[in-house]
Amino acid sequence: MTTITITYNTAVYTPAGWRSETVTAIAKQLTPKRAEVVEVTDVGGNGKTGYASRTGAARQKYSVGGVAQREIGKIKILSACTIVPDLRAQTMAGVLAAVGAP
Repeated sequence: MTTITITYNTAVYTPAGWRSETVTAIAKQLTPKRAEVVEVTDVGGNGKTGYASRTGAARQKYSVGGVAQREIGKIKILSACTIVPDLRAQTMAGVLAAVGAP
């Protein structure tokens, strides 16, 4: 199957309650509409390990590594995700066409 990079929102638990964070992951496309997460590359702009807080307050602190581990193996519906184009796999002509260069 094809490997794709996707972004989607997931819920993280903080002492202040549940919050939404954006996850960027590498997924294996199972069908045209579904993909399985095989690796998480970023959670909320904080990498994939350690702890983070949305506002810097202790009550917003959550485990980035825990969220990343929880997401591995999940099946995602691609209509609810954004597929990130892999520019490295494209030729220079493809890149120029993607940005609208003549």
